[in-house]
Formats: sequence, C-alpha cells, structure tokens
Amino acid sequence: MKRSFFFVEFCSKSTSTESFDAYSSCHLCPRSCGCDRSVKTGVCGMTDELRISRVGLHMWEEPCISGSSGSGTIFFTGCNLGCVFCQNHEISRRLSDNENGSSPFALPGRAYSVSEFADAMLSLEKQGANNINFVTGTHFVPHIVEGVRLARERGLRIPTLYNCGGYESVETIKMLEGSIDIYLPDMKFFSSEISKKYAHAADYFERAKEAIAEMVRQCPEQVFDENGLIRKGVIVRHLMLPGLLFDSKHILDYLCETYGNSITISLMNQYTPMPGVPEELNRPLSSEHYRSMIDHLTLLGQENAFIQEGGTVSESFIPDFE
Repeated sequence: MKRSFFFVEFCSKSTSTESFDAYSSCHLCPRSCGCDRSVKTGVCGMTDELRISRVGLHMWEEPCISGSSGSGTIFFTGCNLGCVFCQNHEISRRLSDNENGSSPFALPGRAYSVSEFADAMLSLEKQGANNINFVTGTHFVPHIVEGVRLARERGLRIPTLYNCGGYESVETIKMLEGSIDIYLPDMKFFSSEISKKYAHAADYFERAKEAIAEMVRQCPEQVFDENGLIRKGVIVRHLMLPGLLFDSKHILDYLCETYGNSITISLMNQYTPMPGVPEELNRPLSSEHYRSMIDHLTLLGQENAFIQEGGTVSESFIPDFE
C-alpha cells in the first residue's frame, strides 16, 4: 500500500571537522543537554558515533520529492524529540527511555565513518535518487555537514534535503547553510500543553517557529525543475492528530499568515496508532476533521499545498530498519 499525496492549488558554507567539537558539550538541539557524547549518550540516545538505521530509495514522500525514481533516504538512529506516537519508534528512543543510560547499540542500525556516509549518498544517486533525504538527523548535524562536503567533492550533484521533526536550534540550522538545498520540517504542535504531554517539549512551537524562519531565510524561494521536482525551498509538514483539530487550525493559520505561498504546506492524514500510545490517541484521525482543514487552507488562500487521499493509515508506510 502506498502513501499518496496530491499537489493542490486552491481557487555552501563549508565546515571543517572542528564542528565535531559540538559533541563534547552537546547543544545541537533545544534540549541543550550539554552531554559529552564522546563518553556517554545524550538525550537523543546517541554518542558521537554516527549511526544510521536505513539507506534506500523511498517512493512515498511528496511527489516533488520522490518523483518516479524515489528519494534517497538516510534514516539516522536516535531522536531529540521522542514523541509518544512516533511511527519510527524502533529507531527513535523515547525520552523516558534515554534517562536510564541504556546503550545506543540496542537500537537498529550500524556505525558509519564519514567516508562511508559520503559513499552512501553517492550510491543513492547512482541508483537514481532525486535527492539525498536526511531523516531525523538533528543530533548528527556535524556529520551531515562534513559528509555532504565530502560527497560533493566526490561528485554528488543531486539536491540535499533536511527532513526533521521541527524541534531545532537556530544555531544548528545555521550550521547547515550551504549544505542543504531543501528543508522539510514538521510543525507538530501549537499548544505548549500538548507538546509537553506528547513530546516532553513545552517550548516546541517557539523553537519550531524560530527554526523554520531560519530555513526560509536560507531558502526564500521554491525552485522546481522541468519534471516538477523540487531543487530548492521549504516544505512544512503537519500531521493531524486525533482530537486536536484546533491545534491544527492554529498551526495552519500561523504558517499561511507568516509565509503564504513562499512555502508549501503538506497536510497529512496518515496518523497510525502505535502500541502504547495514550488512550486518546489510540484511534484514527477523523476524516471529517481532515476535510475541514483542507477547506480551511482554501479559505486562507494557500495555493501551494499537498493533501493526502483517504486510506493512508497503515504501518506499511514504516520502513524496515537494519
């Protein structure tokens, strides 16, 4: 079963390996744990050793990303956010689990050197990938910057894409300037109470708002090639959650009023209840609620948007991790 999107119209700075010093007192994400990741794991569950859970072509991103030949996804192990409903929970340790000091090696994936990381990008390009899609790489940004630099030296020509949960530090996003062509952040929550409850991050909206502003500063215009594939720009995703209609409305209001059609909004209905989620989230999204937010985008005058067809709730969208 594939995940389907429809596009709708309603109506390099280089960085040296000195950047790896960031791991010695880690403030890469808003958790700002200050952990020396050379000797123990941070809140993200990772040390300073680059660990990747999956490398492969992915056909089910937005059409301008996947195209007909796929997006070259690189899934990093670990996560700085730890949403209780995460569909990739196999590779993203929840925050409560990080506090017990357990080993990152309990998670899927393997260690990569920077050279192997660069070669993985080149291999994806050779397989026909339209772009290199870094999925949940906040806690490994120094590796991303150095890996992209090396891959480009070795001949990488396709765009790079930073696919993240939105809980980002502006300074870390600035580190990516020149290394990333396309930003694909989530804007998950508006309410601080909701983000605290489901992601232990009461400051989520403020941090996501600041990070997206920096992404748009770096990529103020969307650029597409002759095949409709995005080459530069910002696409903001919002996954609607059951029972949180007004939180979704506030997010769409903010994005449309702040950025309008300088960005694309991807409104997603593919929420899939995972084992152990709170009772109120252990149900699918209401189709009526989803349709109402599509209508709301119309009223807001948002011309650049993706919506999903019915029946996209399925664990078949979750990749198999190494």
